[in-house]
Formats: sequence, structure tokens, C-alpha cells
Amino acid sequence: MTASTQPAAHLAQFNVGTLLQPLEDPLSAGFVELLDPVNTAADGTPGFVWRLVGEGERDATGLRPAGENAIVNMSVWETLEALWDFTYRSGHLEAMRRRREWFERHVEHHLVLWWIPAGHVPTVDEAMERLADLRAHGPSPRAFTFTSSYTPAESAEHLRPAPQP
Repeated sequence: MTASTQPAAHLAQFNVGTLLQPLEDPLSAGFVELLDPVNTAADGTPGFVWRLVGEGERDATGLRPAGENAIVNMSVWETLEALWDFTYRSGHLEAMRRRREWFERHVEHHLVLWWIPAGHVPTVDEAMERLADLRAHGPSPRAFTFTSSYTPAESAEHLRPAPQP
């Protein structure tokens, strides 16, 4: 498939954080206070496409597919650069600098990136499967990290088909 015939691709990201304390605990208050501002900033960032929220919620903290003490975050971006800029060149960086106040240090991969067809909304099951693939096999065009990334062209055979109307 040539670059001109490849479907447009967006970047999906999924990460898991294991809480040191429940969200309701006063020790988690600093994190909880940052949720709305960080999510609002993401929503307005150039290149942002979509983010996971729980049904009737403003964020995904109520979803616990990775365990009772683990919260997840998933979003879709137009490019790797757009996600990188938000993650490391915005107010989000301050929250990341403080993550050890609220989250356990992970010994295995807790963030996974993968390319999806533009218009596809990834599911939590899909994200958990991509994270499991990364943990089991390391970075590949199917599931990768910022430090071991792949282009949409390199990942073309792993793009899931766009949803049918």
C-alpha cells in the first residue's frame, strides 16, 4: 500500500495508573483537583480528537478495567507530535511531575500507543489488549511507546478497519 492509498490514521493512547490511595482520600485531592483543568486543556489542544469518559461522567476515573486501584486514561490524537506536545509541553507536565504523590511506580509498561483509522473510536477492551501485547512482546508497529514509536505507514497492517455505518 502506498502512502497515497493508505487510510488516514490517528494515534490512540491508553495508560493505567495504580493509585496509592482511593480518589476520595485527602491524599489524592491534588490529583482530583487537576482532572478538570487537564482534561479541559486536552480537549482544546490542537490535534486532539477524542478522550474516554465514563457514562454520564466528565472523565474516566470511574472505569476500572485494570483493577479496583487502577484508573485509566485513553485518548485519540491526529499525530504523535500533537500528543507529545500536550503531554510534555503544556500544563499536563506539572501533573506528571507530581505523579509519584498519587500513583505507584510501574515496573511494566503502563502506557501504550497504536495507530487507528481516522474515525475509529477505540474500546477499552482493545486498549487493554494492546497494552497486554506491549507487555508480552515489547514495542512493535502494533503497540508501542513514545521512545519506540512507529509511523502509520509502518503500522498499516495493524490498523483496525473503520467502523461501518
